[in-house]
Amino acid sequence: MSVDTSTDAQTQHANVTINYPIDGLSFKVLIEASLNWLRTNQQIVNSLNVFPVPDGDTGTNMVLTMQAAFDEITNLPERNFGKMAHAVAHGALMGARGNSGVILSQIWRGFARSVDHIEQLNAETFAKAFAAARDTAYKGVVRPVEGTILTVIKDVASAAEIAMKHTDDPLVMLEEIVEAADQSVQKTPDLLPVLKEAGVVDSGGKGLFFILEGMLRYSKGLPLDVMTASVQPLASMQLDNTMATIEPGQDYEVVVDFKPDTPLNLEEFYHHLEELGTSIQLGEGDGIYRMHIHVPTEKRYLPIDYTMSLGTITKVAIENLMVQMEEMGGTEGGGKLNLSPVEAGQIGVIAVSPGLGISRVFASLGVSAIVEGGQSMNPSIQEIIKSIENLPTDQIVILPNNKNIIAAADAAVACTVKKAIVIPTKSIPQGFAAMLRLTPDGDLDEVTSQMNTALTDVITGEITRATRSVEIDGVTVQEGEFIALLNGKLILSANNIEEACLSLLSQAKAKDFELITLFYGKEMPKSEVNRIADLIRAKFPDQEIEVQDGGQPHYYFIISIE
Repeated sequence: MSVDTSTDAQTQHANVTINYPIDGLSFKVLIEASLNWLRTNQQIVNSLNVFPVPDGDTGTNMVLTMQAAFDEITNLPERNFGKMAHAVAHGALMGARGNSGVILSQIWRGFARSVDHIEQLNAETFAKAFAAARDTAYKGVVRPVEGTILTVIKDVASAAEIAMKHTDDPLVMLEEIVEAADQSVQKTPDLLPVLKEAGVVDSGGKGLFFILEGMLRYSKGLPLDVMTASVQPLASMQLDNTMATIEPGQDYEVVVDFKPDTPLNLEEFYHHLEELGTSIQLGEGDGIYRMHIHVPTEKRYLPIDYTMSLGTITKVAIENLMVQMEEMGGTEGGGKLNLSPVEAGQIGVIAVSPGLGISRVFASLGVSAIVEGGQSMNPSIQEIIKSIENLPTDQIVILPNNKNIIAAADAAVACTVKKAIVIPTKSIPQGFAAMLRLTPDGDLDEVTSQMNTALTDVITGEITRATRSVEIDGVTVQEGEFIALLNGKLILSANNIEEACLSLLSQAKAKDFELITLFYGKEMPKSEVNRIADLIRAKFPDQEIEVQDGGQPHYYFIISIE
């Protein structure tokens, strides 16, 4: 099988022809194809979030992990397949974000180990590489769960072993492998009840499917920039994530809300928008559609004209992406935080924080370094490593403050020679509680033991909006309602934010505690925060109520009960 890459406008390495056997340069082209196809379908993967909260970021994490892998090899003129695979694995490891990104990096790590020093890939080594990828991915997870990306890579490895018996061509094998991945993804709800309850397939498994399918599509000469036409719930659109991968030449972000006069033809709609720009998303709720696109300067008004031809426009937003990127670059730095200095021999703490207000609290408690991150913006392993290496001490404590960042923090620790320990904080309040046990001049093992003990001293509540209608854990949720999570578990939905807050505190038995602290998000007006705080004071008169500007996205309140 042979494919001339010059037919694909997306691929930068147009002088490479993929044929059997596959060398390093051919593998580079396939990696780029997988990245392009995954990015095209990024929002589909993001929308497969089990819980109806606005932080589905699996697609974003996997795209950024694959982007880091490709960045590592983009200028590498290596024909040795094994060496190219090792470069892919290294880039993926450094750029891995979130649980899905870390597992994906482990898949590439196992794959690369199996093909060490191999000049060219054939069917047998291809099958062995997927088997090694499976084994490494499973070993990298403390408690492997079936119905996830792990199941998909296992089924892919099995399909590769079977295909190897009747073909010598890896590209022929790839077709059977992709089919197996697709079938495996569709079966994930049967293996993981929470997926069936939410009515979705596993997002990480779906992302892996798109990675493999991108390679196959490229080998067949199929386009990699035509997204499967889909509509996501309006509340689940993650427009902040689109800032992470701004394409060259796409200078403006255009968002249009509109009511179509007739039923929307999705295929035609997407086809027209693809001629105008990139990063296309479409959401729908209560008859209102929201269209998102990145376009060059000269086309910034064309999406508006097009949607106007389909119906009535209710809202338009146009933003200069370059200006936004410049503003983002200076939000949390610039000397705004008074971080605690640390000397050699002392314990330095690195905390992951989703907002400037929360970062300031961490700084006041003695944190020496802040890594920006949280829901929908998980930091990479490399970013955490950089913070570790920048501190002038070899005794480090890391507070991930989010369950989806713990794996990346653990991986970062494995990459440093410093003595670094991860305290598995799953929330911001747990991070604060851990910091109250910090003794910079103490013994690292004793201090971290105390920090771990402190995690049970606090209860965490979170208030956000439901991104879709679903029933989970016996709680029926309608899209757009306010929902409350208690220690990460969905416990209730409500028609208004005050009911959500008061009901959460009642279920948390806040009357048995002393202090309730409200960290309000960047979308909350201060007047509304004060009104809700007064309602809480009236219902809980014996508790001390504090209000702090958290500055976090997506979550109206993060509530600490202690």
